[in-house]
Amino acid sequence: MFPTPDQIREYILTGLACEHVAVSGDGQHFEALIVSPAFAGQRLVQRHQLVYRALGDRMRAEIHALSMKTLTPEEWSEQRG
Repeated sequence: MFPTPDQIREYILTGLACEHVAVSGDGQHFEALIVSPAFAGQRLVQRHQLVYRALGDRMRAEIHALSMKTLTPEEWSEQRG
């Protein structure tokens, strides 16, 4: 059984302190917007590693592909104008 976008969202929220998480996808391929203060001072690769760590083994077992946009709360606020 493939996970739903809502399940992926919950997995991320359980493993990472976030201010906002939005996930869309078709059961195998997902896109996520993740806003977390934990991303402050982190390079893109480090941000993605934090998300992968939050997802744990699900990245290998359940999720075929995950495209991420990872922002700090300040970056998200600037982007929204």
